Amino acid sequence: MQPPFDIPADDADLLAECDVQTFHASGPGGQSVNTADSAVRLRHRPSGVVVVCREQRSQLRNKRACLARLRERLEALNAPPPPPRALTRKTRRVRAGELAAKAQRARLKRLRRPPGTGEE
Repeated sequence: MQPPFDIPADDADLLAECDVQTFHASGPGGQSVNTADSAVRLRHRPSGVVVVCREQRSQLRNKRACLARLRERLEALNAPPPPPRALTRKTRRVRAGELAAKAQRARLKRLRRPPGTGEE
């Protein structure tokens, strides 16, 4: 289990904990996307979480979107694990319905057999 990560309240402080890479975005958007290094990849050094954003034509907007995604991912990592699930049994009615469906399926498969094979 990973230790909880301290998430700075300020974007500048969070960005200081990250390695920032910019690159050409691929995909729709035409020349304005492909000619400029508008896509942003952030790698949070303490946790190793990598987030990529290449939705906008602006590098600044992509960086802000990356920071928002990074915050969500770090909060998810810091969240307590869900409680264990309690084992439950199927009710008699549910089990009877499953067995009836299974019997119906077996009857259908028996009808598909060529005549004279196996038991009837």
